[in-house]
Amino acid sequence: MQRRTFLRSVSAASVGGLAVRGIANPLMAPMFDRAAEDRVLVIVQLYGGNDGLNTVIPLDQYSLLNQFRSNIMIPQGQVLPLQGLGGATGLHPAMDGMKELWDQGKLSIVQGVGYPNPEFSHFRSTDIWETGADSNQLLDSGWTGRYLHQEYPNYPVGYPNATMPDPLAIRIGGPVTIGLQYMGISMGASIYNTDDPLNLTGNLFVDPVTADCKGSKLDFTRTVQRQTDLYGDVIENAALPGCNMSTLYPTGNQPGAKLSQALKIVAQLICGGLKTRIYWVSATGFDTHAQQTDSVDHTIGMHANLLQGVSDSIHAFQDDLQLLGIADRVTGMTFSEFGRRIMSNGSGGTDHGSALPMFLFGNKVIPGMLGTNPVIPTNTTPSTNLAMQYDFRSVYASVLKDWFCMEQSDVDTVLLNSYQPLALIDPQGCINVGVHELNQGAGEVILEVYPNPFVERTAVRYQATGGRVVLQVFTEQGQVVRTLVDQIVPTGTFTVDCDLGDMPTGVYYCRFQNMGRQQVKSMLKVR
Repeated sequence: MQRRTFLRSVSAASVGGLAVRGIANPLMAPMFDRAAEDRVLVIVQLYGGNDGLNTVIPLDQYSLLNQFRSNIMIPQGQVLPLQGLGGATGLHPAMDGMKELWDQGKLSIVQGVGYPNPEFSHFRSTDIWETGADSNQLLDSGWTGRYLHQEYPNYPVGYPNATMPDPLAIRIGGPVTIGLQYMGISMGASIYNTDDPLNLTGNLFVDPVTADCKGSKLDFTRTVQRQTDLYGDVIENAALPGCNMSTLYPTGNQPGAKLSQALKIVAQLICGGLKTRIYWVSATGFDTHAQQTDSVDHTIGMHANLLQGVSDSIHAFQDDLQLLGIADRVTGMTFSEFGRRIMSNGSGGTDHGSALPMFLFGNKVIPGMLGTNPVIPTNTTPSTNLAMQYDFRSVYASVLKDWFCMEQSDVDTVLLNSYQPLALIDPQGCINVGVHELNQGAGEVILEVYPNPFVERTAVRYQATGGRVVLQVFTEQGQVVRTLVDQIVPTGTFTVDCDLGDMPTGVYYCRFQNMGRQQVKSMLKVR
């Protein structure tokens, strides 16, 4: 049995005694075991659908992209080039904080993250990202909710207890949405600040409940009330030391002040000793259909303010963790429900799209860019979307496996399917976990389509290093039209036939993934 599995079992069995206060002094942190059971994940949700092409800018295709979005395009000379990428990729000029994290080796960018058959509804796509569902699947639990249930299977019965006296997760600045729920049960607490207005001292609800459904529901309600009171106490106590050291947090009317305040609370509570595993914060306003930039100066405006707020807040948070000496315990990630279209609209904005870049940040991320700059088709139309390179659930699988040190079988259970983890986080410190193949296929040809263009059918050749291979063909809108391979294959070079005779002419994308290695090729079907 792995050490973490043993400790999880002990935690599930411990129901007596309450420890309502963590270790508040960060200087004492080295005295305690900071193993996988004490790692923290911070999720930063960007509501509205972030425009990835004006966030992580493909400088190697700048002229072509400028043809399709000249009314919002960032001037090439103002883009912040990312070192180590040969001048091919840069960040929006408002993101100097994230650029500094990149330079420090504390930032990872995953290009082209999405899912097959994308949904363009805010509500539905948000639900998909939070639950880890397929686009045609409805789930009643979130991916982090299922993870927490896997770790603390008896929750909420017997919690808080001596082993886990603190909230399993904390949502700051909003309600506990489905992402942190399991079968209708909130696996986390929601707070807007660290004050504890609830006090149930002396109200112990000692009168018995009836042995019917009504009594069961009443007992559950009382359990939640007790937990809320106790969790309010530990949150307020943990925040009392006021341990924030960074002076970089945006305040007042500065962009990102609300997100900054939420992340500042996260740093306080981690420093204050809470054993909480997941913190969830958010920023709004990314639905930029109109006036995305200033009409004259495209480096300023609505989107610039949003990106500056996110960048400055995360940079300040990472600075705080570093000064407090707890940065090695924390990894963060951003996500948005979808990206935006390649072509801008006549209102100076962008419409709902599909794939977009994700950021992971922290001392333990594997720095750099995973994947390649998105391909901009020369015949782009208003409906053309970016090709998906990575399924967002592969990012989740990487976090669960290499940050929370879950066994692969448990990762598959949480994600309800098998998704190939990526080399995003240094797995050092996990028990019995191997380092993934770090060669992601960048700079080598591991996928070929010939002939291309083609009339009805073509051949797809790929190079596998052994393990599971997924080979799919997508339309411009991200719809899966063929799954050519989805199985375990040995090491070698293979060729499969691709018949699109029943499909209309136009651009298609062929996507190959073999563990952490992936590549996407465009395909043109002609008459």
